[in-house]
Amino acid sequence: MITVNDVSLTINKHKILTEVSIQAVQGEAVGLVGGNGSGKTMLMKCICGFHTAFTGEITVLGKRIGKDVEFPERTGFIIENPGFMPYLSGYENLKILAGIHKKIGKEEICAYMDLVGLHPEDKKKVRKYSLGMKQRLGLAQALMENPDVLILDEPFNGLDKGMLEKMRDVLLAEKEKGKTILLASHNEKDISYLCDRTYEIDAGRILA
Repeated sequence: MITVNDVSLTINKHKILTEVSIQAVQGEAVGLVGGNGSGKTMLMKCICGFHTAFTGEITVLGKRIGKDVEFPERTGFIIENPGFMPYLSGYENLKILAGIHKKIGKEEICAYMDLVGLHPEDKKKVRKYSLGMKQRLGLAQALMENPDVLILDEPFNGLDKGMLEKMRDVLLAEKEKGKTILLASHNEKDISYLCDRTYEIDAGRILA
């Protein structure tokens, strides 16, 4: 489902990734661990097609990123802090995003907002959301079109303990449906609870 083969990336003469190779198969959750600046987020950006100046090859669902497709198909993602239009409500933001592919309608949007503990009828603007609410809205956005692959960079930032446990269970349920998940987290419990395998990355290299 995801294959990264000998990927290197240099930006402004600074080596960001060096010969990185990872893979994830269907129904598997793979963890990506490492400190700040280790290369986790940049690797995820390459997989999502946000950076295509890398060497090597990235394939998602059988298609090469930057060659066969610009962005991976049937993929939901959270990279860094989810970006939403601040003067619209959560539902209004998701409605606009859903309109890009026109795969889902109001029913699905509302169902996934309910799943992450947000109320579709709430008129509160996203600019007034807490960090945890924005993260949950990001999860709803990543999940709502029923993607086959989820690429999630620190998806649980800002969640309190109760909501954190609930969102872990939401992702575990997605894995049990056969989804493939690539998850970066600083929290060892997130990784141990959800992931079948883990790659450790440091200074842009896979260590173990």
